[in-house]
Amino acid sequence: MFYSRNLFLGKRKYLWVLIFPLFISVICVAFNMTGSDGFDIARREVLLRKIGDELLTQSGDSRSRVLPVKKIAENEYQISFENELTFQPGSLINTTRRLLAQDPLTSDYVVNVLNCSNSSVVYGYAISNNKRNEIVACRGRVQPKGCYVVNIKFKPTGINTTKIGYLMGSLSFLAFVGFVFFRPAKPREAEPGNQNTGILTFGAVLFNTQERRLVINENTIDLTDTEARLLLIFALSPNQTIERSRLQKEVWEDEGVIVGRSLDMFISKLRKKLELDPNINIVVIRGKGYKLEISS
Repeated sequence: MFYSRNLFLGKRKYLWVLIFPLFISVICVAFNMTGSDGFDIARREVLLRKIGDELLTQSGDSRSRVLPVKKIAENEYQISFENELTFQPGSLINTTRRLLAQDPLTSDYVVNVLNCSNSSVVYGYAISNNKRNEIVACRGRVQPKGCYVVNIKFKPTGINTTKIGYLMGSLSFLAFVGFVFFRPAKPREAEPGNQNTGILTFGAVLFNTQERRLVINENTIDLTDTEARLLLIFALSPNQTIERSRLQKEVWEDEGVIVGRSLDMFISKLRKKLELDPNINIVVIRGKGYKLEISS
């Protein structure tokens, strides 16, 4: 027993010699993931402000300000303006393409122009290094003067993706080694949990996620697959603001579809199907997204 224990302690000693350098390298990668690209990211934000400045000039406005560029999500930025403006889609496309060509981190990106009042998409397009993947329409239709914000979402660069993969792989390895060598001799058995029935309730609504069906005050309402996925996101976070970009990503991104007015259309359909419960509504949170509001 004494020999076995010493042998185990010896293995742990040598194991630490192997783990410590790996741990240091993981920490270095984690710090460098943001530090190495800091200058290029700052340069990108300057280019985004330049895009806003040229849009104002093209609109005939040489005096009002471009408001500070906001980073609203990972690799996604928002350009907003002090005053209302008008824009021509073709000029917007040419301006963003010309200026973002100077950004070394930019490859593919999606541009959505949103209406300030309700966050609806008035115009959108996708630019790619591979011309076959570009989605551009309605170049010649001048948009009326109004309050707009421009959201630009960039595809993550290969360097960052590699670093993240390296970091996650290293952390997974460290976690596995820790589990194998340092787990208790007699681990406790996990307590059995409740089985997921796929039924969610909020207000007077009974939501069967598996059958994509609502029951409201004894009325049964069927949902499409897209409506069910969208409502599930809201139902899991009631009375919380859900960002528009998150809804687009989780509902449509895997289908490879660029979302224009699709989100607003499905939100409108869900509102009508939830009308049987007056205490429930999906409300617009200006400049952010939507919220499933449940009043008591």
